[in-house]
Amino acid sequence: MLTDNSLEDTVINTLELDPRLPNANNIAVSTDDGIVVLRGSVESFGQRRAAAQDARNVDGVNDVDDQLKVDLLDGDRREDDEIRGVALQALIWDTEVPSDSIDVKVQEGWITLKGDAAYQFQSDAAYDDVATLYGVYGVTNEIKVN
Repeated sequence: MLTDNSLEDTVINTLELDPRLPNANNIAVSTDDGIVVLRGSVESFGQRRAAAQDARNVDGVNDVDDQLKVDLLDGDRREDDEIRGVALQALIWDTEVPSDSIDVKVQEGWITLKGDAAYQFQSDAAYDDVATLYGVYGVTNEIKVN
């Protein structure tokens, strides 16, 4: 079984090896009995998701407490209406997403997805489609799977 220190080192090394995280050294990692806490800032919501996913994939990690903050660079900032338009277009282009029954709301860069889907993979695909867009601070998925 890994100690907290060795688990922490393994998570840090994993983050540093991920090319999606060019500034992995801005992420502080602490562990306590298999629970990893991520703190610090990243440049996009996509990077935040990547860091949490990397930590979850490390053997010995039971849970991840993602406390990372998204600190967008000035060039990556977008107005809410622009984000909404691009998000709706992304959903329309994805054949796995029932885009006609999903609405997108954006407030201060935070996307909320609402609507209905027949299958969980459709809800997941919608989330994935909008989570990597420029200017997004976070995503709340309120799509109901019927």
